[in-house]
Amino acid sequence: MKIVAYGIRDDERPFLDQWSKENPDVEVVGKSELLDDQTVADAKGADGIVVYQQKPYTASVINKLGEYGIKFMSLRNVGIDNIDWPAIKANDIQVTNVPAYSPEAIGEYTVTTLMMLLRHARQFIRKESQGNFKWAPDIADELNQMTVGVYATGKIGRAAINIYRGFGAKVIAYDIYRNPELDAEGIYVDTPEELYAQSDVISLHAPATAENEHMLNDQAFANMKDGVWILNPARGTLIDTDALIRALDSGKVAGAGLDVYEDEVGIFNSDFGSFDAIPDERLKDLMKRENVIVTPHIAFYTKRAVKNMVYYAMDANKDLFETGKSDKLVQVD
Repeated sequence: MKIVAYGIRDDERPFLDQWSKENPDVEVVGKSELLDDQTVADAKGADGIVVYQQKPYTASVINKLGEYGIKFMSLRNVGIDNIDWPAIKANDIQVTNVPAYSPEAIGEYTVTTLMMLLRHARQFIRKESQGNFKWAPDIADELNQMTVGVYATGKIGRAAINIYRGFGAKVIAYDIYRNPELDAEGIYVDTPEELYAQSDVISLHAPATAENEHMLNDQAFANMKDGVWILNPARGTLIDTDALIRALDSGKVAGAGLDVYEDEVGIFNSDFGSFDAIPDERLKDLMKRENVIVTPHIAFYTKRAVKNMVYYAMDANKDLFETGKSDKLVQVD
């Protein structure tokens, strides 16, 4: 078998090399370039490809894969919203993803961001850099006195719930697919509006779908408590950025922790050399606010998670070749 792995970063390379040594029957070609119209020809002669990128997997690229006889495509990430699925079906290509490479990493990061917001970390760091060691006016709230509303209770949502509970917070949740164990505990509310109305913190852990695009919009913010905290380590499109800025300006939202951003493609994981050179004014608006923490989609970014992303994707591609089956196969209607 031959697998071409696209978009291999320097931090992934040791794990790809290790997997290759453990699977000597597979020829592995690791490429730093992403899969697109210019690089798809590098997949000629391969049986499968392994990929990770935010840019689209277009019909033209997928049709080329079909021409080359490639039937197996394994993503090293969760998201599948950037794939041209009609082209995938037309070319009879099987696709796998990595549904969970480290839910705990994302849960830990989400709660860490909240604690930094609640304890006004950015404000105190700024003041100390100016020689100001005064406490006031940045008095904090305590998580153990709060109700956290977790939107979506998949593996990541449940990992976050465990950590929130460790801090002593009351947790409520909403999900169209209820987890039986959590349901038995009675933590679910029946509608998103109930979650918004009862929560001091909204913690988003949903995938990006057409149905939930801009689910946090002006109306959703209006349904929330005054001074609510917003956390989004999931997908940028869940939040209407303009509506969030309006809610921050009015004080409706006390602050936000954003590890994702709806226009992050081409910005996150890039180096522009200076703040002024960042090509997005709304993003810079958010970054200037001391009650907002923006990070470049790094909640997942741990050694364990990166290894799992590589290993799970490579294993899935090999499984498809050898057996035609994988427990990570993506089914799209």
